[in-house]
Amino acid sequence: MKHGKKYRESVKLIETGKSYEAIDALGLVCQTAKAKFDETVEIHIRLGVDSRHADQQVRGAVVLPNGTGKTVRTLVFAKGDKIKDAQDAGSDYVADDDTVKKIQDGWMDFDVVIATPDMMGVVGRLGKVLGPRGLMPNPKAGTVTPDVAKAVQEAKAGKIEYRLDKANIIHCPIGKASFGGEKLEQNLDALMTAVVKAKPAAAKGTYIRSCTVSSTMGPGVKVNTVKYGA
Repeated sequence: MKHGKKYRESVKLIETGKSYEAIDALGLVCQTAKAKFDETVEIHIRLGVDSRHADQQVRGAVVLPNGTGKTVRTLVFAKGDKIKDAQDAGSDYVADDDTVKKIQDGWMDFDVVIATPDMMGVVGRLGKVLGPRGLMPNPKAGTVTPDVAKAVQEAKAGKIEYRLDKANIIHCPIGKASFGGEKLEQNLDALMTAVVKAKPAAAKGTYIRSCTVSSTMGPGVKVNTVKYGA
């Protein structure tokens, strides 16, 4: 794969094979984010579990203290008084009778879907559409809840969901390069703490195998995870 001049220059700033302390790694990520737009900073955590086994799944959600830097659009499935709760909390959309068909026809102008438990029968019809996009409401992520107001507020404040992929890696955004190293480190710490807390009882050996941070267009920087104790 061929990389551009800016990428090749950025790679020279990173010592091959070295694991940096989080604040230093994130400082390098900000330094190497040279695109004309405000690049998203992402974290990639390889875990010592096997996602093929139900008792080794790692999934949850956490509110990043400094948010993600992204404007989050919420869609709430609710009825009765919960509709007003969602509207008062600032939800961008509240589903009506036509929403299911709109989504089935391709409407996807939202980032987070929240539902009350009594609406999951309706939302379930959208599983084939929302599931592959990671948008299906889930109790572990706090997006299936009777308290839709809290869920909307948390989503807009920077709540992110983390989950294993088939390669046993968690990929998550933790902010924008413009945040600077200190704010990004606070977000990283919040996510890492949540992931460590979510360690399955069935997990054996080293839990956090590796951790890498990078900007959208920049090279990866390895993070020393010793302080997280897993």
